[in-house]
Amino acid sequence: MEKDIRVPQKKVVPAALAFLAVFSAAINLRAGIASLGPVLSQTLSAFHASGSLAGVLTAMPGLFFALMGILAVSLAFRFGISRTLTFGMGLTLLGLVVRPLVGSISIFLVMTALVVSGIALSNVLLPAWIKAHGGRNVVALMTIHGSVLGLSGALGPLSALLFEWQGALLVWALPALLQFLVWLWVLFFSPHDSPKHQTDSASDHSPSSGENISLWRSRTAVFLMLFFGLQSMTAYIQMGWLPQMYTDAGISAQLASIAIALVGGMNVIGGLVMPTIIDRAPTLAPLPLAFGIFTALGYLGILFVPQTAPLLWALLLGIGGFCFPTALALIPARTRSPLVTARLSGFVQPLGYIVAALGPLLVGIFYQHAGTWTGILWALILCAVAMSAVGLRASRSVYIDDELAAAKQKLLA
Repeated sequence: MEKDIRVPQKKVVPAALAFLAVFSAAINLRAGIASLGPVLSQTLSAFHASGSLAGVLTAMPGLFFALMGILAVSLAFRFGISRTLTFGMGLTLLGLVVRPLVGSISIFLVMTALVVSGIALSNVLLPAWIKAHGGRNVVALMTIHGSVLGLSGALGPLSALLFEWQGALLVWALPALLQFLVWLWVLFFSPHDSPKHQTDSASDHSPSSGENISLWRSRTAVFLMLFFGLQSMTAYIQMGWLPQMYTDAGISAQLASIAIALVGGMNVIGGLVMPTIIDRAPTLAPLPLAFGIFTALGYLGILFVPQTAPLLWALLLGIGGFCFPTALALIPARTRSPLVTARLSGFVQPLGYIVAALGPLLVGIFYQHAGTWTGILWALILCAVAMSAVGLRASRSVYIDDELAAAKQKLLA
């Protein structure tokens, strides 16, 4: 997960293709996951499966994002960033095509694992690919990445308004196919972008370089990992359980689908504005605090007056969800080199998703036994407060490369 790696570039990926590649990848980063929440009860009923599996299904994204994220940098080291990304996209395509057509819940679970495993590789490696191949367009490509990822999360639940559960899941195989074809084209320009060991590099032995120092020695990296984990846990609880919270409060399933789509739609706006704000703002300290307050207010509305203004509570949660594009944009913004960007992405996302995976699973267990959302919503409000606190530290205007270099100098002193 923390290999000393560099990305040699032998061919330049055309700017137009880079934009198309990032767009096609980002539009698939959430839809295959977010489309399951609104049809979760239908899906389990179709398989005559126990309701306890709901917690497993909603926890799978975070769990497999963590597992595959740990492997992502090592796979990229061996096979190349572009090849690993394309392989993951093939896994996602296979899972999306097969899982609505199977007759066994166990096979459905395996296919869902393929979907989220492929997406996990893109989660970790796409920022490093952008840093390596984006050239002057890194900020613009990260803007597309964050905003279209939010669009993916917004569109995913809407398929439940048009189709029964099988069609609602199967429809997302089409953009996955287009993504796979685009990245086969990308491979023509970047087939050899494997990170390489630099054992003879002077930077490995220079006191000014910290690229081979553990990221645990960077406080900013650690707080960014915690920030990413808490906001991801909140996001995946929302994707998996917010429709159920609404329907249990007497709100229609259609309005619940619109509400979760609104939450994802706000991520589009966040993805559009946050990379530029992070790149230009002298300080980001007020932003995590504000996003945490909006998140807490959204949960308080659902807790006390869910039927009064359900779309308002979803809107507040969506604004609070700006934490997600903020965390993503901070990965390349707080690093100087593609090497450290890849290491940071491979550090922040897997460990963060371990935290994230626990949330939906615990929610499922608690909800099955308690049958009420009151305790869960209070816990989520506390998580919003904690998210603000760690976000304040993670957003400091420092380079993680510099923190690692300083750590190395201390070790050599």
